Amino acid sequence: MVSEALIKITDFIDFNPKRVVKKGSIVPFVEMAALPVDSRDISLIGEREFKGSGSKFKNGDTLFARITPCLENGKTAKVSGLSGDVVAYGSTEFIVMVAKEPSYDEDFVYYLARLPEFRSYAQARMEGTSGRQRVPWQSVASFEYNFPPKERRKEVGAFLKVIDDKIQLNRKTNQTLEHIAQAIFKSWFVDFEPVKAKIAAKQAGGNAEQIERAAIIAISGKTPTELDQLPPDTLQQLKTTAALFPDTLVDSELGEIPAGWRWSEIGNEVTVVGGGTPSTKKTEFWEGGNIHWTTPKDMSNLTDKVLLETARKITKAGLEKISSGLLPENTVLMSSRAPVGYLAISKVPIAINQGYIAMKCESELSAEYVVQWADSGMNEIKQRASGTTFAEISKKNFKIIPVVVPDAKIISEYSKVVSDIYLKITNGNREAKDLKDLRDTLLPKLLSGELSVMK
Repeated sequence: MVSEALIKITDFIDFNPKRVVKKGSIVPFVEMAALPVDSRDISLIGEREFKGSGSKFKNGDTLFARITPCLENGKTAKVSGLSGDVVAYGSTEFIVMVAKEPSYDEDFVYYLARLPEFRSYAQARMEGTSGRQRVPWQSVASFEYNFPPKERRKEVGAFLKVIDDKIQLNRKTNQTLEHIAQAIFKSWFVDFEPVKAKIAAKQAGGNAEQIERAAIIAISGKTPTELDQLPPDTLQQLKTTAALFPDTLVDSELGEIPAGWRWSEIGNEVTVVGGGTPSTKKTEFWEGGNIHWTTPKDMSNLTDKVLLETARKITKAGLEKISSGLLPENTVLMSSRAPVGYLAISKVPIAINQGYIAMKCESELSAEYVVQWADSGMNEIKQRASGTTFAEISKKNFKIIPVVVPDAKIISEYSKVVSDIYLKITNGNREAKDLKDLRDTLLPKLLSGELSVMK
């Protein structure tokens, strides 16, 4: 049940309330880039000296981007993660929205800022020259709506919060899994820890069993005591993996590498392709299309290295205008300009624009290996970029970057372990997408009173 009359937004929300931050002090700072587009939580809170200007906010406040294109893109966040009652500051292009009665409306205010009617209202009142338009806070403060009473607002906010909490949990879990994949790659293929552990044990006069055990400890990260407590099947698997690593390093053009491994150039180990953009003036390339087509913007908000969705799709006719065609699932994508270095494994067949270098992993190196290789060597990749307006790395310069190619059995073992990690990440992302779709479908119906929260 909704209110019989329109309610002014200012009846329960304060805009840009006065907050005190001492000039010259170092305080938490949030820049516009840290505001999410379709999720709730701020991606990064830094620190800066407060020089006297900027929006001021605390935990529980909602930040609403008021400038184009951030407003149209949906940049909005609920502030959390600050210590106690600390006041942070950020861009002057934030409108700070604060519940007058936080116990009822703190969450509801955030979801109101996501309400399509509210966002449309704000966009219709933008002022200024093209490209620098913004909406004054006084204009959005004039918004009126059939808001439910505060008890219902509290229920709606709490219900939608549960969905966003689950999305955030999925995100954190995926980040942890991504860090595990990175750590395994670094240990095995950058620092050569299992090999060096064997070398150290051999030099210390260890026998075959002690040399093997040293490698198992390096691979598992377990202490000797923890190792002895592992189930027999787990311990046997670790022994099998440890046996794959040599106990010697040899000289190569890249410095010392494990015996039996080789060095190569990435262009010799994967198929490197670029992409293109079908004419946007020809509707037959776009309207009704169901083929994923990606630009680097699709990867700008990824928190892990999996790409499932693209903002735009093309038709079969549009795909025919791209020389690289439809790339298979498990193609590794790297943005080659503006900026260089976004990375992901595509988990859907995909076409790409000209802002990518794509790597089809059709030989020894798996997609899981290649994406982590690129991540670990990103500094070198960026150093090979050139350009005056913006940095760009060409396919020619990329293909000659050296890469260590381990023994095929070790690549297979790594890929088996890490592909399972990426399967979990992919499933987590799919669940998060379903939750976002559910939230976005329910949000306007709940805020308007069309649906009620079931108890």
